Amino acid sequence: MPQLSPYLSFEGNCREAMTFYQSCLGGELVVQSFAESALADQVPAADGHKVLHSMLTHGSLVLMASDVGGGGPVGSLTEGNTVSLCLNCDSPEEITTLFAKLAAGGTVVDPLAEMFWGTFGSITDRYGKTWLFNYTPADTSPNL
Repeated sequence: MPQLSPYLSFEGNCREAMTFYQSCLGGELVVQSFAESALADQVPAADGHKVLHSMLTHGSLVLMASDVGGGGPVGSLTEGNTVSLCLNCDSPEEITTLFAKLAAGGTVVDPLAEMFWGTFGSITDRYGKTWLFNYTPADTSPNL
């Protein structure tokens, strides 16, 4: 069964927001900037400090977030795309099946593709909701 987690988008203040959420909710916070990632050479130096991915975990709570917008490396932030639903899948078959089912009647934004941490893709479903799909093999050691 995949794990469903909210994924928040910020315009340059993700680290600040996630640190605040950690101070309120407790737990462990892991933050990776673009400059610290395998994508470092693909973003302008001025955007290197922006958060590629962060994750706050505390028991069953999993809250993820990243920076976008402001001419940054990953699209733009507009009302309506500030929260996504992220499915963390358990197998290649599961991510492929769920991706196809939820994309039906919607729009594929990022086709499923191999990334440095595993498989990733995103869609906007027929109701306008953004879904992110992740599969990280057990034998992979992602930074996050």
